[in-house]
Amino acid sequence: MMKFYWLLFMLMLLVACQGTLPTAQPGVRPIYLLQQLPESDLKQRLQACQHNTFYRSDFSIAHRGAPLMFPEHSLESYHAAITMGAGMVECDVAFTADQQLVCRHAQCDLHQTTDILLRPTLAEKCSQPFVAADPTTGTSASARCCTSDITVAEFSSLCAKMDGVNTAAQQVADYVKGTPVWRTELYTQCAKPMTHQESVALFKQQGVKMVPELKQAEVPMPFNSRYSQQQYAQQLVDDYKASGVPPSQVYLQSFNWQDIEYWLTFEPEFGRQAIWLDERYEQPGFDAMKPDSWQPSMQQLKDAGLNIIAPPLWVLVTEQKGKIVPSRYALAAKAAGLKIIAWSLERSAPLKTGGDWYYQSLPLTATDDSAVLQLLDVLAQDVGVIGVFSDWPATTTYYANCLLNPKH
Repeated sequence: MMKFYWLLFMLMLLVACQGTLPTAQPGVRPIYLLQQLPESDLKQRLQACQHNTFYRSDFSIAHRGAPLMFPEHSLESYHAAITMGAGMVECDVAFTADQQLVCRHAQCDLHQTTDILLRPTLAEKCSQPFVAADPTTGTSASARCCTSDITVAEFSSLCAKMDGVNTAAQQVADYVKGTPVWRTELYTQCAKPMTHQESVALFKQQGVKMVPELKQAEVPMPFNSRYSQQQYAQQLVDDYKASGVPPSQVYLQSFNWQDIEYWLTFEPEFGRQAIWLDERYEQPGFDAMKPDSWQPSMQQLKDAGLNIIAPPLWVLVTEQKGKIVPSRYALAAKAAGLKIIAWSLERSAPLKTGGDWYYQSLPLTATDDSAVLQLLDVLAQDVGVIGVFSDWPATTTYYANCLLNPKH
């Protein structure tokens, strides 16, 4: 009898837990990728989940929202990502002329991610106005518009668009039409750009965790001779404090190790789960299979207080006898006690069209889109990442529900 009541209690607990988890709508893309997989145990296990109910997962991290099809860092992109089950959502943070924080991948990318060049009054404020392509000299069309060129009010008046420009353009109207053919402009009708504070309010209301990245300033710091890098890093944290967001809900990010050190020292509650975006792969001679080529060591990073490291996908894996396996970099990070997050899935053109930067360590296996799920499986099961950034979070949501936490 006691066993019966125990089983009944566990069943009630399971139902209650499922009732508290927001459901997700992964849609058709994970099924499309699943169909590309060769017959295998992985394919069978993923197919078995097709008709399940899906739930939000922290393993699924929205990279700039859902920019495979929606303008990055826009309200529409964030809503799409959350609907697809992303449990963690990213706002890359840059600052405006009046030193307010906004969600933008780079400080000086407004010419390619918004319609600023189509707004004559605001276009005049760009650091570099539009310059038409010159076929006779082979000069590409160009422009440079920064968040720091305009105020936060002016930023909020813009329309976000799909990232891209046409470098062969003679006219501004043609220059802003540069969306890669493997993305879409179907959802770009004046998407709303977001300030950082607006993103905090949205994510808090939706109950998702927040993954802000403090972007590298592309103007001399201190900005206007008074706004320092440390003030910039502190302002990011202050926005969460002002909104009553607990540190447990925030994963600060930066490529700049000095930012990580600042948070560890002055905001330790937030700093303990700060993510260092590791770009040591840019150092001459870097090899993910040779520990001597990436310094400081993983243990030194852990001893300095770092708990989460995030390299690009290709750094974490290599090929061995036709299979995808963890790299020595991945093994060293795990051995040092570092948690790992990978970036960024589904930011690539169809893999059958040729080699891709994110898959460069997999020249033999990443020859079609079946590699997306194969790589994801190795990252989750063998590398042991705690989350994966994706431009289309439905795929990571589907995988997490199916093979990582099927019972919720």
